Amino acid sequence: MNYKLFGQSGLRVSELCLGTMGFGTEWKWGADKELSKKIFDAYANAGGNFLDTANRYTEGTSEKFVGDFIAKDRDHFVVATKYTLRDRPGDLNFAGNHRKNLMRSVKESLWRLNTDYIDLLWVHMWDALTPTEEIMKGLEDLIARGIVHYVGISDTPAWVVSQANTMAQLRGWNQFVGLQIEYSLIQRTVEAELLPMAKAYGMTVTPWAPLAGGALTGKYLKGDKGRLPDTSIRLGERATTITKKVMEIADRLGVTAAQVAINWTRQHKGQSVIPIVGATKRSQAEDVLGCLKFELPADVVIELNEVSKIDLPFPQKFLTEPGVLDVLYGGVREKMTDSRY
Repeated sequence: MNYKLFGQSGLRVSELCLGTMGFGTEWKWGADKELSKKIFDAYANAGGNFLDTANRYTEGTSEKFVGDFIAKDRDHFVVATKYTLRDRPGDLNFAGNHRKNLMRSVKESLWRLNTDYIDLLWVHMWDALTPTEEIMKGLEDLIARGIVHYVGISDTPAWVVSQANTMAQLRGWNQFVGLQIEYSLIQRTVEAELLPMAKAYGMTVTPWAPLAGGALTGKYLKGDKGRLPDTSIRLGERATTITKKVMEIADRLGVTAAQVAINWTRQHKGQSVIPIVGATKRSQAEDVLGCLKFELPADVVIELNEVSKIDLPFPQKFLTEPGVLDVLYGGVREKMTDSRY
């Protein structure tokens, strides 16, 4: 396992993050405590130090398991958890981005994790109600108190993240250093706005569902009838074509489809990307860790890019049209050699 700096910070994290949403069986799937510990041990023994959980995962059990597993060496591990999603059905103040829910949720996460600080706190998703200033000031207060060390944001429009980081920069507050989004060969729409925005702010991107809910492993094409992912996106005609290409390349390289799909996600030259990988079986964890033993050849990356390409929306597509490039750069764009571009 190699390590990376997380965003524009000095925090050192492993090149794969262990997602623990499957730690616990409260949602009628996932791993019990004994199996979760085996998955955790496989990851930690491979050198992994970056763990991702949330207040909502398995009704709090995920955080409890993580807290137990790291207790003997708490300071070694980088623990990321989240707030925003509800802890009590039917009560608006037990959900959302506002300060009241932030403070309550973090207090309860600290108790479940059995720790006195959180390395990285994610805003789980944008609630479209709470003022940006309230969110950023609340997070800044937690950092000032030493309860939280770094902050990130997940599942939020690019313009909101940009607004938040600009506000923080101008006021001398801590900015978001990480962006968590769904990203895989099947889900590439984030390449229009979110990925460029993260790059501009120097944020590390931590994709969730890099295997598209298991679809990219090929198991559903082979007849697995387990916990099926969203069929409209992950098992449709386009997704099937992409998955078949991933399986074909895996056979050619002598690796697994999961390893190919994850390596495509993490092999972004010039941008920090750390996939979040989860498992509910030890064998799945070991399979995923195998992606660290190789890199996809450049020609394979091109094949995967081609089979999974998307049509960019306006204005991104418009700004790449030949006529627009001609009038924008005087027909000599290729002569621009500035290293920033």
